[in-house]
Amino acid sequence: MFLNRKHAGYLLAEELEKQDLQFDLVLAIPRGGVVAADIIARWFDKEIDIILSRKIGYPGLDVPIAGAIAPDGQVILPEKAPSFFTTDEDIFRQAVEETKTELTRQTNLYRGNRPPSSLEGRRVLLVDDGIATGSTIAASIDYLKRTGTASIIIATPVCARTAYDVLIDQVDHMVVLEVSDSLLAVGQFYQDFSAVEDEEIATILSSS
Repeated sequence: MFLNRKHAGYLLAEELEKQDLQFDLVLAIPRGGVVAADIIARWFDKEIDIILSRKIGYPGLDVPIAGAIAPDGQVILPEKAPSFFTTDEDIFRQAVEETKTELTRQTNLYRGNRPPSSLEGRRVLLVDDGIATGSTIAASIDYLKRTGTASIIIATPVCARTAYDVLIDQVDHMVVLEVSDSLLAVGQFYQDFSAVEDEEIATILSSS
């Protein structure tokens, strides 16, 4: 059990130092990943930025369908769609467009006028506050590979076993403090899992 996201960030930083892992850029997955990533970036005196992917949801509802949108708008679908995935093509197309619009809105809100960090040839540390299904982080990994990053390390306090088994083969290394066989929600591993507000994310990025 982690006290809060800052506590988890410090524990991750200690583990990264212990393993002597090398990276140039800390990329946070909003919202919760930004708080832990900020601790790590300050610990190692590294640049921090955000990377935003988003699960594709039913039009007008915050209910995932299948797959996710990568930061550049590319649709990333799982190799095998879930058995319940019966959405018709028109609804799915609308869902994709709505998800892309929200992704752009969030990116502009968090980053403001700050240009995105250069990625080509860089060793990236990808930070989230927990991984349940892994669909959004998988979309981010796909994007990072297409932009020519030199290496990708995932750092997260807790990860579901099913997601871990898939993601471990997609990156160079994973630092996970707790791999859970019974993860229902990331928040169950935190004493304080209060929502991270947009203003806090913007402040962290602007002060880095």
